[in-house]
Amino acid sequence: MNNIKSTFSIKDLENLSGIKAHTIRIWEKRYDLLGPMRTDTNIRLYDIKNLQKLLNVVLLTNFGYKISKISKLDQEEIEKFVLKIQTDKTVNNHVLSQFKMAMLNFDQSLFVKTYNELLSKKDFSTVFFETFIPLLEEIGILWTTNTITPAHEHFISHLIKQKILIEIEKYQILQKDISDKTYILYLPFNEIHDLGLLFLHHEIITKGHHSVYLGRSLPIENLIELNFHFNKITYITYLTVEPGEDEIENYINEFKNTILKDNNNELLIFGRKAQTINNEKLPNRIKSIENIKDFLDIL
Repeated sequence: MNNIKSTFSIKDLENLSGIKAHTIRIWEKRYDLLGPMRTDTNIRLYDIKNLQKLLNVVLLTNFGYKISKISKLDQEEIEKFVLKIQTDKTVNNHVLSQFKMAMLNFDQSLFVKTYNELLSKKDFSTVFFETFIPLLEEIGILWTTNTITPAHEHFISHLIKQKILIEIEKYQILQKDISDKTYILYLPFNEIHDLGLLFLHHEIITKGHHSVYLGRSLPIENLIELNFHFNKITYITYLTVEPGEDEIENYINEFKNTILKDNNNELLIFGRKAQTINNEKLPNRIKSIENIKDFLDIL
């Protein structure tokens, strides 16, 4: 296995564990908790085993275990204590750590093993909300701080996407529409972040509604044809990067004049940029949705 990143700075450990570098240094000096390597210029570098140990130690300290006691345990004993604490919070924290380790090692087997264990206890929607969303949010922070590379992000995002597609296929085979409304899901031109949109597609299908997924980077004019095929359309889009902040208003007006003209269709806008849109200033039949769960509860 060829790792892109197999050693980590103390700042990387801080970003991955949530523990300040100053505290890590104290634990290391006072309790000999970690065993870093040193560069020629005496800079600390930590391997994967050090990171794994730190993540487990942090989990134990969050549940009241004293660092002075933990430091006397070997790695196997630490892992036994971690397994012993089987609360929902502990399990999810441990799972997040396992997924991060899978990402850092490009270890597909670990990802699949961790995911299957999780899915044996919870349904897919719960896994997505409770685990994948926090994981993706954390990965976004790790990427912006250069703790991980784009390759890490692509690797884990692709594996999550695979799981969503598998769940979608299960329901598409058995799908029986319960309403005459059609949901059409797409991403604007140059927008490629499709995990959130795919999950919405999954949720709409599982609730028995007709959903058409068009995917990434679709110009508005390409949607015109859909108006001739379906009635009562709810278009759904997900804005993460595109359009730019100064282009959103023009995009919405173009959509209104091109797609919502002379019909009763509507547009719902999800995603990070939806949170910056004031619904009171939007045209009729266009709405931004900040809380996915609220939308799904009334779907």
